[in-house]
Amino acid sequence: MTAGAEIPGPSAGDAPDYAGFIRARRDEIQTRLALVEAQLIGIRGAREEWTDDEHDPEGSTLITEWSRAEGLRGEYLAELDDLEHARERLDAGEYGRCTRCGERIVEGRLRLRPAATKCVPCLGASR
Repeated sequence: MTAGAEIPGPSAGDAPDYAGFIRARRDEIQTRLALVEAQLIGIRGAREEWTDDEHDPEGSTLITEWSRAEGLRGEYLAELDDLEHARERLDAGEYGRCTRCGERIVEGRLRLRPAATKCVPCLGASR
């Protein structure tokens, strides 16, 4: 699934496919993670060619790109972990409940953020 792609809604009377929401997001994040890891390999290779970062005009660019890619990598790994916890909550029958107030998290929020643990009102209250 690409960024901005819409997830089709359920037909009338169908229960939401929460496992599908989690799986689709996990697949998307794994694809993004593979791309950023390939980018990091390229950056490491480019850095190996340069020995004088202090005087190299490309050194700061490589450092910036490496830092950005490592940041994204960390975010993706954290989201994959969150999605795994969401799957565990689903298997335990606890998925879709706000961890703060216990109310149901609306389906639309779970479609967009399958690892969500708080409803929108509680999310706003915790800021």
